[in-house]
Amino acid sequence: MAFWPQSLTTPKAPASIEDVRARYDAQFARFGAAPASLEVTPGQLGPIGGEWLRVPGGDPARAILYFHGGGFVTGSPETHRPLIGKLVEASGVAAFSVAYRLAPASFFPAPVRDGIDAYRALIAKVPASSVILAGDEAGGGLAFAVALAVRNASLEMPGGVVALSPWADLSLSGLSVLGNRGSDTVLEWESLFLCARSYLRKSNPSDAYASPAWAALSGFPPVMVHAGATEILRDDASKLGDRAADANVAVSVEIYDGMGHLFQMEQSRNEAKVSLSRLAQFIRAKSAALAA
Repeated sequence: MAFWPQSLTTPKAPASIEDVRARYDAQFARFGAAPASLEVTPGQLGPIGGEWLRVPGGDPARAILYFHGGGFVTGSPETHRPLIGKLVEASGVAAFSVAYRLAPASFFPAPVRDGIDAYRALIAKVPASSVILAGDEAGGGLAFAVALAVRNASLEMPGGVVALSPWADLSLSGLSVLGNRGSDTVLEWESLFLCARSYLRKSNPSDAYASPAWAALSGFPPVMVHAGATEILRDDASKLGDRAADANVAVSVEIYDGMGHLFQMEQSRNEAKVSLSRLAQFIRAKSAALAA
């Protein structure tokens, strides 16, 4: 099961974005501390702010461009520093955590534009093939949307795309959204619905840049997606895998039995260790292999 306590999910539906943010804040508070070896530096990629996360001995020629979760309405590089830090520590590859614009102050497709602006600035510093796009929850879907924008702009593609428990279908059409309602102690349909409405406004929830689970992923680099079997976003991960396979993209989708949303933060779980190790191996192999 997920490491979040059952009390985080209540029968009372959230009434506002403020309610949703309060629920996310409770989740973020349980991420724990960032790795002690992590070096954090405020940074800028072109017009986009964020922070660099590094560990001693890391390879300066490679980078992860990371998009945090939070339903497009909350979260920040700071809230996700422990999660991103674990990925940096495990892989030895530095990450730039993007402080993309949030709804309702900014709305679709503002985060996608922020992401591609950050990517353009990053590949002016390192080869595109040495960059891995990554993210969790809403940021996982955003990583795919940015890769889609990169491809459609005829820019050089990154070395790979990684997503943890991605929210990639804002139409909330996956069977797991309702089927796992009783087992997911982190997210619920009502909160995601409010987030999607705030982010999309009048845009189509099946727009490929909003919901890359419906996009054609031809021309994508290798993809790795991890999710928990008990979370409501399980089918979003599977849909991304199906779209990648349809496009003959090298893809690995791993659904971990008995695990919930972002189970990688539960350090005592063997599954968390395995997932982080697998993700780190993918990041090292794809950035290094394509940069060589």
